[in-house]
Amino acid sequence: MTTEITVRGSYSAFQPPERATVQATLGFEGPQPQPVYERVVRDLEAVKASIAPIHHPDQGPVTWWSTQHVRTWANRPWNQDGKQLPLVHHASVGVEVKFRDFGELSRWVGRHVEGTAGFSLGGVVWALTEARKHELARQVRARAVQDAATRAQEYADALGLGPVRPVALADAGMLGDGLHPMSMGAEAAYQRASKDMDGAAEMALSPEDIEVTAVIDGRFVAG
Repeated sequence: MTTEITVRGSYSAFQPPERATVQATLGFEGPQPQPVYERVVRDLEAVKASIAPIHHPDQGPVTWWSTQHVRTWANRPWNQDGKQLPLVHHASVGVEVKFRDFGELSRWVGRHVEGTAGFSLGGVVWALTEARKHELARQVRARAVQDAATRAQEYADALGLGPVRPVALADAGMLGDGLHPMSMGAEAAYQRASKDMDGAAEMALSPEDIEVTAVIDGRFVAG
């Protein structure tokens, strides 16, 4: 008689990030719409000019960047006495810049934090390149399968059943009838978003490792 053993295997790998995407906003407000809009446009041109000399898709330091359209809107605020004040006009534009050189990232952010009045740093997303992420995912999937096999054998050994033999492998959550994969799927790469705005240099010099995790279910028989 054979005994069926169903287990879940998992494995996580960690690697320092290879890319960092700065997420920033240029924004101003004032009593008149045209000066506010023009100030944002001028600062946007200055930011573009600072990116152009260091942009190269393969070599960097900047490998990719984008800007959104300038948004404008107005609102009429209230003071502490409940009185509605005159219109305040706003203009803003989002900017994203991907770096492969984290030292240059720190210097670039520092220049704009100090020298561009409307520059607001929203965060930095640390990530792996697509090629490295896929390679790491392949490795952790294999290790997750090995983990499942080891777990199954340990159960079999505890019962004195002898070697186990795999009969089914699946993404986590798919071995049961009517079940679906876990929300994270077979593997997931976790990008780290830094929101510490106390200092651009400190933020840029302490990126968190990227975690790539695989989780699988396996069914084995022994005996």
